[in-house]
Amino acid sequence: MQAVTITEHGDTDVIDYGDHPDPEIGRTDVLVDVKAAALNHLDIWTRRGMPGLDLEMPHIPGSDGAGIVEEVGEDVTRFEAGDRVALSAGCGDLRMDDPTLDPHYYIIGEHVPGIHAEYAAIPEENLIPVPDHVDWTVAGSSCLVFQTAWRMLIERADLEAGEKVLVLGASGGVGHAALQIADHAGAEVYATGSTEEKLEYAKEHGADHVCNYEEENFAEWVQAETDGRGVDVVVEHVGEPTWQDSIASLTKGGRLVTCGGTAGGAPETDIPRIFWNQLEIIGSTMATPDQVDDVMELVWDGTFEPAIREELPMSESARAHEIIENREGFGKVVVRPDSEL
Repeated sequence: MQAVTITEHGDTDVIDYGDHPDPEIGRTDVLVDVKAAALNHLDIWTRRGMPGLDLEMPHIPGSDGAGIVEEVGEDVTRFEAGDRVALSAGCGDLRMDDPTLDPHYYIIGEHVPGIHAEYAAIPEENLIPVPDHVDWTVAGSSCLVFQTAWRMLIERADLEAGEKVLVLGASGGVGHAALQIADHAGAEVYATGSTEEKLEYAKEHGADHVCNYEEENFAEWVQAETDGRGVDVVVEHVGEPTWQDSIASLTKGGRLVTCGGTAGGAPETDIPRIFWNQLEIIGSTMATPDQVDDVMELVWDGTFEPAIREELPMSESARAHEIIENREGFGKVVVRPDSEL
C-alpha cells in the first residue's frame, strides 16, 4: 500500500509518501480502506518530536480519518465488511469509568501508527459508525477536535446556558468546534481571530463578540466588553503567548480549560490572580466513548460542521503540514490517498 511516513523527527522534509507494508489485523482489529483523513496540531508535534515520545521509525501519522471496512479480525463483533467507519483515536482501559484517566492512555497516530495511509488496522473499540449520508470529508475530519472541545466545555468546564465563554483561535481545529458547542449550549460567546475573514467565520458559527488579537489585547477587550466582569470560561489551547491574558480574562471563580499548548507549553503564570480570584485551571484530553458518541451524533445530523480549509492528496502531506504551521486559512486540512483522487 501507499502511506505517509515520518522517517525521523524534524521539519517537513522528513515526510514521505510511498510504498509501505500492508497492515496486519489482529483478532479484535478492523482493516479500514481509508477514504479521507485530516491533520491536527498533534501531527505537527509528533513530526517534530516531543519529550518522552519514542517512536519506531518510519512512523505513519494521523489521528483523524474515515473509510470502509475491508476485513475484520475473528473476534470482532461490531463491524463487518462494507461498513462505513471513522476513527476515534484515544486508547484507554474501557473497564474504567473514564478511560482517558488510564495511566497508560495513548493516541493512535501519536504513540502508535496512524491512519494517513491507503489502509489502516484499527482496534474495533476505536471505530464509530458513519451514517450513509455523511460525506467522507466530514467523517474523516471531525472526531478528534469535536470530542476534545465537547469534553472541555460540557464535561470538564461544566458549561451552563447563559455563561460567558471566550474561545481563542476560534477558526482553528479545536477553536471552531468549541465555538459551535458553546453556542449550542446557550453560552454568550466571545471569540478571537487574526483576520477579518476568520472573525466573520466566527460570527457565522456562533460568536456574539469578536476580537482581532493582532490589533488589540484580547484580555483588555474582554474586560471592556463585559464591563470589567470577565468571562466564566476560557477555552485555551495556544499556551505561552496567550496564557497570562487568558487568566486575566476570567471573572472571579472562572474556569480556564486547556487541551494543549500549540505555541508553547511552559508559560509564566499569575499565581496571585489565580488564588485571589479563586480561578480553576482544568486540563482536558480527548473524550470517553460515551462523550464521543454524544458529540458525533450532532456532527452526523449537521448541528455541528467542520470547517475545511483545503483538501490535498496524501502525497502532498508536507504541504498540508506547512498550511497548519503557517496558520494559512482556517479549519481542517483534509488529505486523501492518491488512489482516491
